Amino acid sequence: MKASEKIKTKLRGVFQTAKPKKQKKEGVSETGFERLNGTAYFLVGEKIGRALPIFRDLDSNLQKARLKINFKAYVSLTVFTTLIAAVSVGVVLPTLLWVTMGMPLLSLLLFGLGGALLAGSCSVVCFYFFPIYRADKHKHEVEDELPFTTGYMAILANAGVSPEKIFDSLATLKQPLAASAEAKDIVSHINLFGTDIISALEKASNRTPSEKFKEILEGIISTMHSGGNLAVFLRGKFTAYIKLRKLTLKKYADTLSMLAEVYVALLLTAPLLFVIMLSVMSVMGGGGVGGLSSDMLLRLITYVAIPFAAAVFLIVVDSTSPKW
Repeated sequence: MKASEKIKTKLRGVFQTAKPKKQKKEGVSETGFERLNGTAYFLVGEKIGRALPIFRDLDSNLQKARLKINFKAYVSLTVFTTLIAAVSVGVVLPTLLWVTMGMPLLSLLLFGLGGALLAGSCSVVCFYFFPIYRADKHKHEVEDELPFTTGYMAILANAGVSPEKIFDSLATLKQPLAASAEAKDIVSHINLFGTDIISALEKASNRTPSEKFKEILEGIISTMHSGGNLAVFLRGKFTAYIKLRKLTLKKYADTLSMLAEVYVALLLTAPLLFVIMLSVMSVMGGGGVGGLSSDMLLRLITYVAIPFAAAVFLIVVDSTSPKW
């Protein structure tokens, strides 16, 4: 009995070691956007060949916006989302109007058609201008930090660092600049694809949305071709951008003083005058303006006009202010 038990124990050990252990699948989980993009490409990707020439400007805008998505896949996503938005609004809007207001059938059809067209148009416009907005945002970020970028590159060039190492150092900063993303592309073309530094710089200059950064890259290419001093070129660019930044800050100070006067006139003085005038009219029993009573006008000015004007003023100040 003891011998048989020992044999059984050994056999169990052999079978347990022979069984493959279950391993967890390693990998990046698919995001909702990736699933939606894959679904859109699977359903309409092969059927939009005629629509691609309409969106031909999107190809360059997608590259400048640094969106990691293929041109055809983005157009597929645009068409798919537009169809979903149009059909959803075309069905939901008439249903809500019929349930809440009991409209006749013809009016429901017209509202549904109009809502579907409006939703589809808004979807196409949003998808078309989103890469342009992203590219413009990246452009301003790069150009706002050009004094720092050129200064950092000039220091490395003055120390005798090669152009490849300069862009590699710019790409691996602990606190990256906006141009660090451009430098990462240059480094990846050199290290992964075996491209020489001049070809990588040419590709980056054609892809960047910033004309000023493109000018720097083309200047580096020309300096390398002619055998010039790269440190002198970068120091000159650094000095020029510092002077330009000083002029920009001076102009912004003048603009800010003008905006302060506009703020006092439109958001402090004018509302105060309207409130006093409407309060006096209300006390004296006077009529309203445009069919609205004095009390209603006071509420509109207090809760609608002043907050809306203040929000618009904040947006204007933020859009005109330097980012550093």
